[in-house]
Amino acid sequence: MNVKDMLQLIDAVAPFSTQMEGDNSGLLVGSESREVRTVLFALDVTDPVIDEAIAENADLIVTHHPLMFAPRRRLTDEDYEGRLIRRLVRGDLSLIAAHTNLDQAPGGINDALAEVCGLTDVVGEGFVRVGYLPEPMFASAYAGFLSEALRTAVRLLGPEDAVVTRLGLCSGAGSSEWEAALALGCDAFLSGEIKHHHALAMADRRIPAFECGHFATELPGIFALADALQNAMDTIEWKVRIVKSAQNVCSFPAQP
Repeated sequence: MNVKDMLQLIDAVAPFSTQMEGDNSGLLVGSESREVRTVLFALDVTDPVIDEAIAENADLIVTHHPLMFAPRRRLTDEDYEGRLIRRLVRGDLSLIAAHTNLDQAPGGINDALAEVCGLTDVVGEGFVRVGYLPEPMFASAYAGFLSEALRTAVRLLGPEDAVVTRLGLCSGAGSSEWEAALALGCDAFLSGEIKHHHALAMADRRIPAFECGHFATELPGIFALADALQNAMDTIEWKVRIVKSAQNVCSFPAQP
């Protein structure tokens, strides 16, 4: 298997042609002809993730968030992104990002999040998913459920005593989608980041908002992609080792 094969497998799950204008999904570092024996899946490229890839003898890193959103004129160690790119090149590590194409894809970031949130009868348009809770719950109780399900601190904004029956969601920094979710019939909304003015608008309509963190709302989706690709490779009988990163976006080593 080579990098081009992996690109084609990802494209079958989340077509790169569906990424939003200005996104930077696809092969960002490396060569399509590079042989792949071990792939590390992570939400972001960070120094700890690169350390982990080197320790696992990975040939390829697949992330959700891309590098190089803005055009670069130089690659130096003087800035964070430049240093990461130089480390990837020195380590002969290829990098593929699946960003807004995976956000929208069936079985992608937002569908995986809906599953972790316990939703049933899920419907969606674009980046939004809406589904039913297994049973109605007070917003305060559902916040506790989400904290355990997503393994993160959950911030409840709005009425704690509101009964949640049908949840709308958009992962990451997706609070601008709350009105689209409302149009699909939700009575509560969840995202990784809730902007203040969106929280105020929802509270005015007694719609509870759950802020669960960018990392926690998107990690299930990149690991769902890893599982889907592992299944595809097993079917083709390609011998490739899949590793899911153990790094949290904030788990940087302490400074001496």
